Amino acid sequence: MRGEENKQVPMFSYVSQEDRIPEDHPLRTIRTMADEVLQGMSKSFSDLYSEVGRPSIPPEQLLRALLLQILYSLRSERMLMEQLDYNILFRWFVGLTMDDPIWVPTVFTKNRDRLLDGDIAAVFFKGVLGVAREKKLLSDEHFTVDGTLIEAWASQKSFQKKGNPSSHGDDPGNPTVNFHGEKRANDTHESKTDPEARLYRKGPGKEAKLSYMGHVLMENRHGLVYDGCLTLATGTAEREAGKALVKRIPNRRNHRVTIGADKSYDTRKFVRAMRRLKVTPHVAQNTTKRSSAVDHRTTRHPGYEISQRKRKLIEEIFGWVKTIGLMRKVRHRGRERVGWMFHLALALYNMVRLNNLLAPV
Repeated sequence: MRGEENKQVPMFSYVSQEDRIPEDHPLRTIRTMADEVLQGMSKSFSDLYSEVGRPSIPPEQLLRALLLQILYSLRSERMLMEQLDYNILFRWFVGLTMDDPIWVPTVFTKNRDRLLDGDIAAVFFKGVLGVAREKKLLSDEHFTVDGTLIEAWASQKSFQKKGNPSSHGDDPGNPTVNFHGEKRANDTHESKTDPEARLYRKGPGKEAKLSYMGHVLMENRHGLVYDGCLTLATGTAEREAGKALVKRIPNRRNHRVTIGADKSYDTRKFVRAMRRLKVTPHVAQNTTKRSSAVDHRTTRHPGYEISQRKRKLIEEIFGWVKTIGLMRKVRHRGRERVGWMFHLALALYNMVRLNNLLAPV
């Protein structure tokens, strides 16, 4: 029998948001984890707001909305507000009822800037790491360090000589700039839209781009992000940031710690620095037209081969952060804000990874 379409729109719904979300939906675990971390961040939120004045968007809802924006790769706040307007899953995750009005994108952006001005992303990252530590999923002995380029929100046309006022020419929005044949370097030029971005070439024959450099310290047991930071893109940034991240490993002098890394870290200065820090450098040997700084005393142990296999897991972090986490080309300018978003993306990666690790078999 053919069913007839009922065109009468019901006035009320008797099914709650909670009942509409499947019990095994992965966002349930992430939401529970986020709520646990946010509960411990109440004081950090209170320090950012005045005790008087007009109430703002709750910071917990702001942060949950930012997590959704990263998780679903929404490149603009307008797209995020559009999803929040009709997507029941999004409303449930953020903490909005079906009748709550959606924020104006500009209002959401202004409220979000308050979180960007604070150290909220780093605090949230530490909270997520604390969850992994409580579940005994972190290694305190074996780590991997690496860095990746993050393209800045600035065009090649904005990279001009320092001290010269920018010339808009025929089109203020997209001026005609001819830099062919001009020798450009970070010492003499800077981006007019993002002065902290640096022109950097990944390798011979590669295109030079205005970039930052993101660095990750990964624990080798389950491939979770243990620490991270963002620096200017320079030829020595990876090794300098790697040394700084290793220094922040707690209790490393009480037991032997190993650090895996690729060939770019195979320098005598970096290897000596690791040994001074009581860390065994399981660095990949670079023997192209040179001798390696890592000798047979290190490579003869079985743990070296294990570190070389495990260190490849860090590429999965960079791949997720760039393809899903909106870090291939950032939407913010300035090292501080780009670093804020980088930390939040790393925290969300850990949450997704923990969701998989804690899922029932």
